[in-house]
Amino acid sequence: MTMPRTLRARTVAIDDPGDLLDLLPDPSARVWLHEGEGLVATGTAASVAVPTGWQRTGQAREALATVLDAVATDDPIAMPGTGPVAFASLTFDPERAGSRLVVPEVVVGRRDGRAWLTVVAEDGDPRLADPARVVEAHAPPVPHDRVRYAGSGLAELRWLDAVAAATKSIADGEVDKVVLARDRIVWARAPFDPRLLVRRLAARFPSCYTFAVDGLVGATPELLARRWGRAVTSRVLAGSAPRAADAETDAAHGAALRGSAKDVAEHAFAVDSVRAALAPVLADLTADAEPWLLRLANVQHLATDVHGTLADDAEDVLSLGGRLHPTAAVCGTPTLEALEVIRRLEHLDRGRYAGPVGWVDARGDGELGIALRCAEVDGARARLFAGAGIVAASLPEDELEETRLKLRAMASAVEG
Repeated sequence: MTMPRTLRARTVAIDDPGDLLDLLPDPSARVWLHEGEGLVATGTAASVAVPTGWQRTGQAREALATVLDAVATDDPIAMPGTGPVAFASLTFDPERAGSRLVVPEVVVGRRDGRAWLTVVAEDGDPRLADPARVVEAHAPPVPHDRVRYAGSGLAELRWLDAVAAATKSIADGEVDKVVLARDRIVWARAPFDPRLLVRRLAARFPSCYTFAVDGLVGATPELLARRWGRAVTSRVLAGSAPRAADAETDAAHGAALRGSAKDVAEHAFAVDSVRAALAPVLADLTADAEPWLLRLANVQHLATDVHGTLADDAEDVLSLGGRLHPTAAVCGTPTLEALEVIRRLEHLDRGRYAGPVGWVDARGDGELGIALRCAEVDGARARLFAGAGIVAASLPEDELEETRLKLRAMASAVEG
């Protein structure tokens, strides 16, 4: 854990700042946007170490509370996302290191017609006296040059073999479902600027949650958990089909997806895993009676929204994320057995791909998505990720095509 000796936070209302992405001063800025609303942030006021292991979210939550409780806060707005917040990005595998939990120095937010700015700094910092002066537009990032492809961590033929082995594990009764991911490695002569990637993703996928947290950039359609007071929401996606340019073919793809026994079964596993994880802490829990189609620019998914009310205030969004992750949508079911199959067959360190990503404030409110349709950016290199849910009826070639379809979303952002 790193933090200055004395921190103060001050939140003020501001006029609508326009496009929040115009406020990002450098490539290290952090972003969480949905349909033009959300948070953008710069600087690091404090960072919290996230341990490995299955108890990591609880331990990180306690460490973050220690930091935020010590911040003297002036927050007259007092709504989710005001006051000091922390941006989070956790590894998919709890046993892997590399998670991030950071309290930014400056956060600009907008939601429901209100905009605000928060400064978190050492006592005496001049920005605390007049936070609104911190807001200013910045020059757009410089595009990188032509993107080169450097293959993937696992050749496609070996990945097909992994899918076949996964279906055998299902037939043998080891698991009911398992999700296998693959990557694509790209590079350019000049460093990738996450601000440019975020801008392209937000423009092409406005209904997704666009994020950038310490090199992890993406646009996910899947909301792991939202906590507004005691209200909790989770959106479950599993089962995919392509989009088509003409309405008739597009509708046919959607109808086929809704009528697919394989995809409906895969989706049901994911919904059941979310209901089971949330039931112990919710006073009530409801879910859509049947899945509906969430149509994105390049793909459509079976979707189910789950809602509930917390029995008490003990659970913040981080602890809810810890209960839910990893869901059947990104891991499989049963969870521990599916994770062992992934470790055995995938031959890939997912890093923060398919892990929780988002933000939490000092009240415990916040939003966590699942880091899908994303890339880990490191200078002039980037790893793009996609996965597919494997069930008994899965065909390796079909699952490979599904990952190709999903990879196009992030590939379009890096290619421009």
